[in-house]
Amino acid sequence: MFEHSMAFSGFSVDDIPAAKKFYGETLGVRVSEANGMLTLHLAGDRDTLVYPKPNHEPATYTILNFPVDEIEAAVDELVGRGISFEKYDGLDERGINRRGGPPIAWFKDPAGNVLSVLEQPPA
Repeated sequence: MFEHSMAFSGFSVDDIPAAKKFYGETLGVRVSEANGMLTLHLAGDRDTLVYPKPNHEPATYTILNFPVDEIEAAVDELVGRGISFEKYDGLDERGINRRGGPPIAWFKDPAGNVLSVLEQPPA
């Protein structure tokens, strides 16, 4: 039934203007706004809907992963843009997980949703 449907993902926030500034300006993602919602235009034609929800509760899991060539450089750049990384148990002093899987670091958007950067060098 849906094998040809151009499905897309979405998540909620409690403040669309704050989300637009964060995703568009801080992270540098191309965004558009229509009908009170945002669309994040991610690389590879991977649009993601961001919609307002008055009783928003932040996702307790990672909603978006941003692959990067070098995690240290990405963390440094994001810290320079005012982002604080989560400090979960077992992470290094910069908030990077190096135990199993690719190196990964987590941070939150203004609505408290969890995002990550993970090292995935080009093939």
